[in-house]
Amino acid sequence: MMEMYTDDYFMKHALREAQEAFEEDEVPVGAVVVVNNKIIARGHNQTERLQDPTAHAEMIALTSAFNHLGAKYLPDATLYVTVEPCLMCCGALYWSKLSRIVYGASDIKNGGLRFFLEEDGLISKDRWPFHPKTQLVKGVLEQECASLMKLFFQSKR
Repeated sequence: MMEMYTDDYFMKHALREAQEAFEEDEVPVGAVVVVNNKIIARGHNQTERLQDPTAHAEMIALTSAFNHLGAKYLPDATLYVTVEPCLMCCGALYWSKLSRIVYGASDIKNGGLRFFLEEDGLISKDRWPFHPKTQLVKGVLEQECASLMKLFFQSKR
């Protein structure tokens, strides 16, 4: 039986990465990079472990993907990340030239996309924060992604 490779399927893999971060007492964000329906890189937040505020899931997954492919751009890749990328990660995603970015839960406080929104709540073409050919999909497994974050921060209170 052939497995269906959908956005949900790959986001579940990103959620496994987020769960690993949760178990390591890191903010539970996970990411995977996919090329031709194959996961080529994984990452989860490691800012506490590495004592590095740039060690976000996206950054770790991107670095792994660049190394795997021996390339500095990822025009045929999709990044799946459980939470909306921050402003720093948006910059890295821009330079990565990804084909698609798919995220689960929005992040009102730290999400980077709010810096590019127009008054109507949309991002205009002239303010697009990613490569012009990059597609953005949001809200994939949103509840599952958001609930892991909520559980983590409730445990900190």
